[in-house]
Amino acid sequence: MLRKIMVTAAMLAAFGHAYAAVDVNTANEAALRGIKGIGPAKAKAILEERDAHGPYKDTADLSKRVKGMGGHTVERLQAEGLAVGPAGAAAGAQAAAPAQGKAATATAAAANAAGTQKSGAAVVVKK
Repeated sequence: MLRKIMVTAAMLAAFGHAYAAVDVNTANEAALRGIKGIGPAKAKAILEERDAHGPYKDTADLSKRVKGMGGHTVERLQAEGLAVGPAGAAAGAQAAAPAQGKAATATAAAANAAGTQKSGAAVVVKK
């Protein structure tokens, strides 16, 4: 039982970053640097552009205004939890729901592989 709890906790910790979207219009430097793929220089460039010209309207606006932030880069950062505005944060929360299902599936698979289930029955997780 303890082993099952430990496996579940480890899986939730691993997928925890997918549940929180960071809004580029309200985030500070530390929050931006928390996104995989954004370092100190990129976070500084994002903040300086936002301070100089106001909030970003959408991902296309972010791509145009910040050097080195092309469309593919912004898409990758969105997958890591970057959002543009309240609508982007809501989309990030919806995108986290499938990740939660994957975490449950991975946790069940890990529990089956470890042989921690006492009944010996297979765990079926519906998506």
